Amino acid sequence: MTTTFPDISINTDRLVLRALEEADAPALAEMMNDEMVAAWTAVPQPYTEDAARGWITRYAPTERTAGRGLDLAVTEFLTQRLVGIVQLSNTDWRVRSTEMSYIIAPWARGEGYASEAALATAQWLFGDQKFERLELRTAADNTASQQVAQKIGCISEGVLRNACIARTRTEDGTWAELRTDFIVWGLLPEDLDGVADQMAEAGYSSYTDWS
Repeated sequence: MTTTFPDISINTDRLVLRALEEADAPALAEMMNDEMVAAWTAVPQPYTEDAARGWITRYAPTERTAGRGLDLAVTEFLTQRLVGIVQLSNTDWRVRSTEMSYIIAPWARGEGYASEAALATAQWLFGDQKFERLELRTAADNTASQQVAQKIGCISEGVLRNACIARTRTEDGTWAELRTDFIVWGLLPEDLDGVADQMAEAGYSSYTDWS
């Protein structure tokens, strides 16, 4: 039984999801230094280009070959500009389940890219990889991430109380940790029925291909 993700490229009308490349390091570092990214993730702050290159050249390849997960760069099809990241982690190959997270660059928000990339990844996981469950965890106050989960058909399954560490800016400009809840979302193959059509009606791409 296969227990590693392939080196994959996933295409929609607007996006290409592919392996991270070293040339992505400057844009990745810039994205990770955004205030919203810092608030809702555990990414070190400030985030350097050296850290980005370490993620690209060491962490991401190791996670894939070890079977733990997959890190995909989300890029615009026309410009090849880095839009964001989709990450799969905590993969259980026996259960055929994995956890998804996503980050979108500040300049690309509001265009439906997060939903499009997340849906394309879910379609590939369920269709090509025969997975049976996808899980998302969103901080209780991270409404943007919750909206993405809802758009792709996820079902809210409950709350993990006090399980999330978020960050907030202090008066002196530094970051302080803030404990909050995780909302757990689950997505099964049957939950995708009709989702692509709904997104297409809303003006977002619904076509997905992979190679």
